[in-house]
Amino acid sequence: LAELKCLQTSRNFMNFYERQHPLKAFNLLERQFPLDHIAIATPTLERGSEPYTALGLIALEPDEEISSQQVRIRVFRVGESLIELLEPTSSDSPIARFLEKRGPGLHHMALRVENLEREMKRLGEEGAQFLSSTPQAGRAGTRVAFLHPKWAGGTLLELIEHPPEV
Repeated sequence: LAELKCLQTSRNFMNFYERQHPLKAFNLLERQFPLDHIAIATPTLERGSEPYTALGLIALEPDEEISSQQVRIRVFRVGESLIELLEPTSSDSPIARFLEKRGPGLHHMALRVENLEREMKRLGEEGAQFLSSTPQAGRAGTRVAFLHPKWAGGTLLELIEHPPEV
């Protein structure tokens, strides 16, 4: 019974998606895009970390700075996904502008893909708008591409490809 309810919920979502989304819907029931992380913009990593350390979470690795994106990142594990805290390293960085306009809070959601170029090509053919036409360097050796929030229903989506495990 629970499996039937889950299947019905998935079908309801697909029906809603197909009605609401201006693009041709791809089969979400067969395609898997695990949630890799949610990213939260914060003025400082220390201030942003307070709720997560109060919950007993521990930062997984040393903070990482990605100079090309003008951001410093701290990561916490929650189940099989991550919470990334984003601190701007420049007053004119995208994260600084986000904080100035919206204040601290949810910045983006990241979905894991196996082949970033293939997904960018496929989604581009579906009319997706990317913030950059080529993959960018991400945290811990990943490659990333951001989908424009106007295309993604108001949410900044990141596609993330992890390096092959050795």
